[in-house]
Amino acid sequence: MPLVISSQPNCKGVQRAIDAGLECVSIARSDYSSTAEFSGAVFKRLRSVNVDLVTLAGYLSLLNIPDDFALRVLNIHPSLIPAFCGKGMYGHHVHESVVDRGAKVSGCTVHFADNEYDQGPIVLQRSVEIPDTADADTVAALVFDQETKAYPEAIRRVASGRLAVHGRRTIYSEE
Repeated sequence: MPLVISSQPNCKGVQRAIDAGLECVSIARSDYSSTAEFSGAVFKRLRSVNVDLVTLAGYLSLLNIPDDFALRVLNIHPSLIPAFCGKGMYGHHVHESVVDRGAKVSGCTVHFADNEYDQGPIVLQRSVEIPDTADADTVAALVFDQETKAYPEAIRRVASGRLAVHGRRTIYSEE
């Protein structure tokens, strides 16, 4: 059963999910005294509806991924991991860092979430060339365009059953 869990009850994604007829619940990190307690509440709710795959999108709270959800939680990051990732590197911070560093290429990464920021096995990446005159907003738009293609493709790969994970490497068989 599809379920949308948001840490922000009034975000655009929640409204889109409601408009699509999906069940939405809000579980705010600030309501819990620890990451472990917060994560426990999130995964308890996910288990209650027998969720097969969790997709994080704009979810800025760290989650402790329990063993029964290992390799069942996908995240998308707006850079080519391992560059411009880790704690504090999210959203516009990433794109500003890309511009400040003078990077010529950026992109997005879909990866399995684990219990460290942006460290899980990479499912796929898409790159974009950065124009010399680009600002952070330009980079964000270029990367977002690729994110809209990468995330659905990553979900299809996982759902296909043809994605194998060996340590931190993934191998996708097209056949």
